[in-house]
Amino acid sequence: MTADSASINLTHHFLIAMPGLEDEAFAKSVVYVCEHSERGALGLVINKPGELSMEGLFQKVDLPLHRQDLMNAPVLQGGPVHTERGFVLHDAMLVDVPAQEDAVEAAQEDDTEAAQEAEALSAVSHKESVYASTMTIPGGLEMTTSKDVLEALSMGAGPKRVLISLGYSAWGEGQLESELAENSWLTVGADTAVIFDTPVEQRYERAMKLLGLESWMLSSEVGHS
Repeated sequence: MTADSASINLTHHFLIAMPGLEDEAFAKSVVYVCEHSERGALGLVINKPGELSMEGLFQKVDLPLHRQDLMNAPVLQGGPVHTERGFVLHDAMLVDVPAQEDAVEAAQEDDTEAAQEAEALSAVSHKESVYASTMTIPGGLEMTTSKDVLEALSMGAGPKRVLISLGYSAWGEGQLESELAENSWLTVGADTAVIFDTPVEQRYERAMKLLGLESWMLSSEVGHS
């Protein structure tokens, strides 16, 4: 692993499988990286449809689906980890959280530096996701695992742009960096239009075009050095 590959952060990037990557779960896949740190990486494959449509998934969880735009959208195979669990990638849904007035008042009674810092922080409003269990991804997206997002979609509300997968992809410490060093993946900054506005069967080629490439340009021998 090179120093460059060790320090790179691929959060909100696409991993594009090279032709030599023959793992069944990842062959010719595009993975959206939700999180990448020195501890490892987590992402969702965005171009491998499963057998279920969104309408079928909602039927399985005993919810109606009052979003006509999502009825026939496929539920994707997000990766080989926890394939029984749903993961919802969507535009950020944030609400303003007001300043904590009670914390400010308590801090005013304490003249210590720590209390003054707490007062300053508590006096600033901030934004939080509207859903109970959500990972906020730098780049404007969120990944939610709690059922409340499905309930919102069921009622005809919820995020405008949505991708639902069963399962996710994960790499342990240094694992993704090793695969990058082996030329198993191309990487490029994510374009949300590829995720939400491009037909599933076209996402691999569209992701390639972000690098100015076509899949036929790549040798199937890459990655076997």
